[in-house]
Amino acid sequence: MSNEPNSPAASQEDEAPGTSTAPEGIVENRQELASKLVDRFALWSGVAGLIPVPVVDAATVAGLQLQMVRRVSQIYDVNFSENIGKSLIAALAGAMVPATSSLGAASLLKAVPIVGPIASGFVMPVLASGATFAIGRAFIQHFETGGTLLDFNPPDYREFVKAQKEMWESRTKGRSASSTTATSSP
Repeated sequence: MSNEPNSPAASQEDEAPGTSTAPEGIVENRQELASKLVDRFALWSGVAGLIPVPVVDAATVAGLQLQMVRRVSQIYDVNFSENIGKSLIAALAGAMVPATSSLGAASLLKAVPIVGPIASGFVMPVLASGATFAIGRAFIQHFETGGTLLDFNPPDYREFVKAQKEMWESRTKGRSASSTTATSSP
C-alpha cells in the first residue's frame, strides 16, 4: 500500500469515520437517487421472477436484492460487506415470512407441468418486485437515520416493510388499472 497523499488508501485513512466523501449535490439528493435505484431494482426483480426455472428465479432475485443493498450503501457512504448484506437480507426476508414463503412457493410452482409456469408467471414477478421494493425502502429508511449495516435490526422494520410492500402493490395495481382504462376508452 502506498502512503502517498493522493493514493486512495491515504485518503481513506485521513478521513474520520462516518464523514461523507460524496459530492455535496449527491448528499442532498441521495434519498431521491436511492429511491429511483430501488424502483429500478424492483422492476428487474419482477423480470427475474419470469425466469422459467424453479429456484434459479429466486436465486436471481436474491442476487439483485444484494446488489441493490450494496448500491444503496454506496449512495449513503456506508461500508458494505457482502456477508453482512446477505445475512441482513435473509433476516429481513424472514421478517416478511408470508411474502417470502409465497415467493418460494411461486418459484416451485413452475415445476408443475403446464399450469405451474402459467400461474407462476402471474404471481412470481409481483412478489419478487414487491419484496425487493420493501427491502430497499427499509435500508433507505435505516441509512437516512444514520444507521449502518452493523446496527440494522430486521425485526424493527417488520411493519415498515409490510407497509412498503403494500404501497408497491397499490402502485402496480394503479398502473395496470390506468393502462386498462387507457386502452379500453374510445
